[in-house]
Amino acid sequence: MEFSVTLLFAGLLIVLLCLVIVRSRSKYCLPPGPSALPIIGNVLQLDKKAPFKTFLKLSESLGPVLTVYLGRQRTVVLVGYEAVKEALVDQADDFTGRGPVPLLLRATRGYGLGVSNGERWRQLRRFTLTTLRDFGMGRKGMEQWTQEESRHLVARIDCTKAQPFDPQFFLSCTVSNVICCLVFGQRFSYEDQQFNSLLRIIADTLKFGSGPWGQLYNVFPRLMDMLPGPHHKVFANFEKLRDFMMIKIQEHQDTLNPSSPRDYIDCFLTRLNQEKHNLATEFHYDNLVSTVMNLFLAGTETTSSTMRYALNVLIRYPKIQEKMQQEIDTVIGQERSPFMEDKKSLPFTDAVLHEVQRMMDIVPMSIPHYTLKDVSFRGYTIPKDTMVIPLLHSVLREEKHWETPWSFNPQHFLDENGNFKNNPAFIPFSAGKRNCVGESLARMELFLFMVSLLQRFTFSCPDGPDSVDLSPAFSGFGNLPRIYQFIATPRW
Repeated sequence: MEFSVTLLFAGLLIVLLCLVIVRSRSKYCLPPGPSALPIIGNVLQLDKKAPFKTFLKLSESLGPVLTVYLGRQRTVVLVGYEAVKEALVDQADDFTGRGPVPLLLRATRGYGLGVSNGERWRQLRRFTLTTLRDFGMGRKGMEQWTQEESRHLVARIDCTKAQPFDPQFFLSCTVSNVICCLVFGQRFSYEDQQFNSLLRIIADTLKFGSGPWGQLYNVFPRLMDMLPGPHHKVFANFEKLRDFMMIKIQEHQDTLNPSSPRDYIDCFLTRLNQEKHNLATEFHYDNLVSTVMNLFLAGTETTSSTMRYALNVLIRYPKIQEKMQQEIDTVIGQERSPFMEDKKSLPFTDAVLHEVQRMMDIVPMSIPHYTLKDVSFRGYTIPKDTMVIPLLHSVLREEKHWETPWSFNPQHFLDENGNFKNNPAFIPFSAGKRNCVGESLARMELFLFMVSLLQRFTFSCPDGPDSVDLSPAFSGFGNLPRIYQFIATPRW
């Protein structure tokens, strides 16, 4: 009898949830979507290794704007350049919200630039962009820091003596040190054990977020918190990362000179002190800690992974590597450091690096947006509190914008005369008001580091170019490149 009552209750609950979903669809003119199950939504229909592939497939029959349910979270997916641009650029104010991604919320405790909305987001983004520019992001000062860091990278690779090595560690240290100069006002030695530990935490976190466990956590966070699994280790590591940030912030606080700021933390602390009596200010300790974490994470693994993928490409296609070296030798030579102004004289090199970013497709689903009010879009009504996924993967692979979207082809960025040409569908950093704040820095790093490496070395793989697989090792939140042992043969 007791079992029958429980079964009846469960059945009524399922019917009730079904009615809620149906009522929601009838109340609003939602974009079309597949039928969803109660509680779990469309989760069982998704490709577990690469959910963005499922969205792309659904769009073939449902169109470029579709509705799915990730668990109970209503989600609208935008497919193709036109739909993504219309939302993020043409209707930018309607789509500035940031989706409450459980993994990010847990890591940041809901504070900081990455997960914020409304006035908090506006204050932090304006301040962060202004401060990073003041310290040279995209300018000569930052260029000099990057050139200096590239010399450390070249020296370290030179020590491998043309023997096979794993480039992941070297590239992560190098790229992270650039953002560390901006945020902490210092670089760290390659031998710094604490620094190395933090870099491993960042790499492991991105792998977790791109794997099935990370995706499962984002759909069912409360359930996952009660169950054993690798997510508990990930969050424990986040606390180590947070502790490091807090120590650095305290060091800055103890030596702060408001009239002579050294870096981002100094500027934030100065603003915090200026507004400490303003109850509406967003310049407080919690936002400082989480924003510094945002910058450190975003400024490390994404660019270093892109460089690693670029080297995979050049090893896979040695003729492309050779042509880049010839162009670099002609324009810059092998001795002086490259400058950003050299880019306009290196169209083939620039085209290859753009194609690397297009093919890598590092964040295929972008970081989800969120509707903070009911939004009208293409004849549909997207209700408040709806997750919005601009499918960047679909933009970077759209046949109408790319001649050979599924193969590596630098000609996508070259005109008939061999001059560099841009493509509006090239948006690996997303678009609109919530595009990546570090875009100009990432572009600078990729160009200066890769040109410096190709001036000095020719890269190969012990098992030959055909052994290099350019498909991602992990696909989910991020597409991560496969790891290979490289051989860096000095050119002189």
